[in-house]
Formats: sequence, C-alpha cells, structure tokens
Amino acid sequence: MRVKSKSGRVFKLPTPEEESAIQAGVAEDPDTYELTDTEFRQLKRIGRPPAATTKERVTMRLSRDVAARFRAAGPGWQTRIDAALKEWLETHH
Repeated sequence: MRVKSKSGRVFKLPTPEEESAIQAGVAEDPDTYELTDTEFRQLKRIGRPPAATTKERVTMRLSRDVAARFRAAGPGWQTRIDAALKEWLETHH
C-alpha cells in the first residue's frame, strides 16, 4: 500500500506479512526494549521549552547597512533589534 504525505511524498507501507516479520524480529532482538506507558510518560521532552510570553512574527524591511551591522555582531541579532526598538520606545512617546 502507498500513502501520500501532505508534502506530496509517497511512502510504500509494508504488507501485513512484512509487518509481522518486522515485529517478530524486533521481539527477538535482545537489545530492543519497549517502554511501558508509565515509562513513556516520564520521558523528558528535548528542545527549547515553550516560552512564557511569545513574540509576534512580523516581516519588515531594513536598510542593508542596518541589517548587516546587526548580523555582524553574531547570533541573536533579531533579539538585539527588538531590544533597540524597545529602547527607542522608552524615549519616544
């Protein structure tokens, strides 16, 4: 059986006989360990934790020299632009 993903990619799924053989092989492998439901719930998520406050995604046009100067300072340049704009807001009402 073939299944198409949202992106249009086509996957060929194993037949029931092939799936049975795969599962039998997994069950016979001494290095395979299947987690219980309790163990699975106790796993910690990896990656960035959800932010307490999220930012709004916007698209804006900056002059090339402004973007280049912020980018040249390294990673976090968008955060530094945000800080610069906040600082400007403090002094301009």
